[in-house]
Amino acid sequence: MAAKAVALREAGTAGFRSYAARVVENARALAAACLAEGLDVVTGGTDNHLLLVDVARAFNLTGRQAESSLRDCGITLNRNALPFDTNGPWYTSGLRLGTPAVTTRGFGPDEMKVIASLIARVVSGTTAEPNSRAKYRVAADLTEEVRAGVRALTEAFPLYPELPADL
Repeated sequence: MAAKAVALREAGTAGFRSYAARVVENARALAAACLAEGLDVVTGGTDNHLLLVDVARAFNLTGRQAESSLRDCGITLNRNALPFDTNGPWYTSGLRLGTPAVTTRGFGPDEMKVIASLIARVVSGTTAEPNSRAKYRVAADLTEEVRAGVRALTEAFPLYPELPADL
């Protein structure tokens, strides 16, 4: 009960309303940037904190392959089933992208463009292994190149900016 009371109190503050608005603004910016990068946003955009991207049709990947290749490159997200998904709930055809965590770090619409670009580079540089819905190959040097881009973003927006960086 105490946790609910604290959460409800926080949700009633102007700071939380501002944060929630930034989360949605970032999600809309991420959806637009994904579309600009050639990624298929299932609903064409978003009105909330998340969006779904179809990787099966445009990239011939399962959600599992795309999720794993992105994780190899330092991008954490999860696979997600799409409406009428033929790959089922384990392999899926899509990815679920959410913006609350990056918004908490201070990312804004400009960083959403960078994130969309990195995701597009990885999924377009990933190929499915023949006859497998789980195995994949990422283009040579792409993993380290994208990891460097992720590192640049996360260093620009540290989790705990009040702590010295040399700890």
